[in-house]
Amino acid sequence: MTDEELQAWVQALSQTAFSMEFSHRAYFNARLRTTGGRYRLADHNIEINPKMLGYGKEVVAGIIKHELCHYHLHLAGLGYHHKDRDFKRLLAKVGGSRYAPAASKQRKYHYQCTNCQQDYFRQRLVNTDKYVCSKCHGRLALVGLAQKN
Repeated sequence: MTDEELQAWVQALSQTAFSMEFSHRAYFNARLRTTGGRYRLADHNIEINPKMLGYGKEVVAGIIKHELCHYHLHLAGLGYHHKDRDFKRLLAKVGGSRYAPAASKQRKYHYQCTNCQQDYFRQRLVNTDKYVCSKCHGRLALVGLAQKN
């Protein structure tokens, strides 16, 4: 999906879900790591994490609606923060997602205790000479690379 297609999608969602125009820019930002999207207060643009496309169009639509809630409430002068009642009500009304799925918490390495077969998943390599099983204090062995969640 290109930035132009995303722009058209955001404009269409704004019109159908909010019955309001979206007159600023929406684009992908690959530098976003832990969030699904971001509404920028300074220029009113919306950035979307392109990794979220891997979770499906329904998830991305929920993220877009979430960011559009920030957008429309901010421009209307109402409470646009996550804690505000206006934001929570509008988000529930349009069916936006409250939280985005984890974008960067991908477990990489799979370790297993040689004694009790307890599984451990870690993002970084573990020194198996130094660390032991938390249940039985047995030795850990690297099983291999874990599948992405």
